[in-house]
Amino acid sequence: MKFIIDHIFIVSIVVLSGGALLWPALQPRGKRASSLQVTQLINRGKTVLVDVRTAEEFANGHLRDAKNIPLADLSSRIAELDKAKSKTVIVVCQTGARADKAIKILEAAGFTDVFSLDGGQTAWQAAGLPIAK
Repeated sequence: MKFIIDHIFIVSIVVLSGGALLWPALQPRGKRASSLQVTQLINRGKTVLVDVRTAEEFANGHLRDAKNIPLADLSSRIAELDKAKSKTVIVVCQTGARADKAIKILEAAGFTDVFSLDGGQTAWQAAGLPIAK
């Protein structure tokens, strides 16, 4: 106890840095699927790919057959996906952060089988998987 009191500044830095390292693990995230799992889902059929990146990012390369609906427009354009409520929806963004937000919007709209591509487009390309331009 004397050590903690004598070195309160160092102990507080250790506690704060430990908390900062744990924070991402404690954040609630949507369901994620790896590049391999997404490939398997696509091959099985009955999947819809929704790319929530901007139009410029989408034009630089995207998963084949992906529908581009930027995250900012998703709430207003969700009716375009109504036919896909019975299908598996895979949400793609650049790294996965925007996809988590999109999953929350889709689940609130009644979509039940929604996944995000873990690592996003970056992970897809790093795995050497094909993209369309």
